[in-house]
Amino acid sequence: MVNFHIPDILNHHRINIILYEMIHNKISSDYFREDIKIASVYGSFPSALWNGGRFLGGPQANEQLMKSALDDYNSRGIPVRFTFTNPLITKEHLGNPYCNKILRVANNGLNEVIVNSPILEEYIRENYPDYKITSSTCKEIRDAEGVNAELAKPYNLVVLDYNWNNNFEFLESIEDKARCELLINACCIPNCPRRGEHYRSIGQSQIDNEERIHSVGKNMPEREEFKCEFQCQNLYKTTEYKTHISPDDLYNKYVPMGFNQFKIEGRTNMDVSVMESFIYYMVKPEYKDMVRLMMSEWLTDKVKYFI
Repeated sequence: MVNFHIPDILNHHRINIILYEMIHNKISSDYFREDIKIASVYGSFPSALWNGGRFLGGPQANEQLMKSALDDYNSRGIPVRFTFTNPLITKEHLGNPYCNKILRVANNGLNEVIVNSPILEEYIRENYPDYKITSSTCKEIRDAEGVNAELAKPYNLVVLDYNWNNNFEFLESIEDKARCELLINACCIPNCPRRGEHYRSIGQSQIDNEERIHSVGKNMPEREEFKCEFQCQNLYKTTEYKTHISPDDLYNKYVPMGFNQFKIEGRTNMDVSVMESFIYYMVKPEYKDMVRLMMSEWLTDKVKYFI
């Protein structure tokens, strides 16, 4: 089975459900590659302080919205993986009511968490032991010994640093390939010099956003937005990077090697961009135009297929 981990819980809720329905419908299922599965939808509910990797602001979700979104995925057997990878978490952040509420509402044994901070990881393991925990690519582990040491820990999966994607000597040295997840369409340039700085900036923005939510009427200082000249959100431009994994290589090289967990980026991209990534990796070449049209019509409410 080829497992895909896709974005985002709310931002791409509609296109994610459309993708699932088309994969599992007897008419359109033949358009997709064999033995593929939506293994999780990753992301966060808006304005969660623990969130990392991509900034997510906006109104905090109420419990009804959380339950509705979770049910849409979980009732289809799709786990939700919370991207609680803020690298700036301190002990004072562990009691955050909203983030703890998210984990309580989703605590059904199916849903999962991605972690970066050791402090937060320990807290989740102690207080929410039913969650499967994934080690984040945000850790930027850059050597084989480090990866194998991470795999020796009780993680469900370990997301590799994308810079290793096409280093096959390195990939062959990994001892437990089945528990490694590969980021296949990374929007960062290879060996981005500002990646760690960017993650920290996003983490601080989530913390600042939390303070604003609870400081209505107070003047809060505005932080300068982090602008990265090394990031590209165009799927087909990223195919030029040496870290890009093509569909042919994914199915003909990586899967036979023993890798079967693949992450598609795009939490803050437009639906059409994420849809194109789904088609690029999951649809048989001869049916890409057909699936693109069907998804687009369904996405815009022009047609509701198979309902």
